[in-house]
Amino acid sequence: MATNTSQEYDSVIAVCKSLFLKKTNDYGTAWRILRPASITDQIFIKAQRIRTLEEKKVSKVGEDVTSEYIGIINYCIIGMIQLEMGPDEPNELDPARVQALFEEKATATKELMFAKNHDYGEAWRDMRISSLTDLILMKILRVKQIEDNEGQTLASEGIDANYQDMLNYSVFALIKLGLK
Repeated sequence: MATNTSQEYDSVIAVCKSLFLKKTNDYGTAWRILRPASITDQIFIKAQRIRTLEEKKVSKVGEDVTSEYIGIINYCIIGMIQLEMGPDEPNELDPARVQALFEEKATATKELMFAKNHDYGEAWRDMRISSLTDLILMKILRVKQIEDNEGQTLASEGIDANYQDMLNYSVFALIKLGLK
């Protein structure tokens, strides 16, 4: 059953990375100005729009859920980069460094996915896409609570682990939606 997971995952990430790097070319790294809470809110907006589209079945803007899941993946990558870099580093980053950082975060997140897939037996393949959306929204609420607690947790994973989970749920949704 898991024979295509790595290729499917890489294909989805390649689409996201291509868009990410094109936007870096167009806008530079203006996203470096965003504080972690703002990144979380951007992910929330995208996940909430997906949920609304799932419930209403109609888009008045013309963009489908695929672009929103891609946006969640890219904002999760941004979030992980921002958590690592902090506010003291320059806002404008060299495109080659941006690409390397994207690949580093995507690779680490893929490795986490395979570790969890081993334990869960690729249960995501039998889940509804709407459940993946709900899991992303739940993770966002967890991140908001961690942010409100100034990053302190007693028994839970940190913000970066939640970003990784949201990224992986989004990849799963895009695989299920047939993104190639």
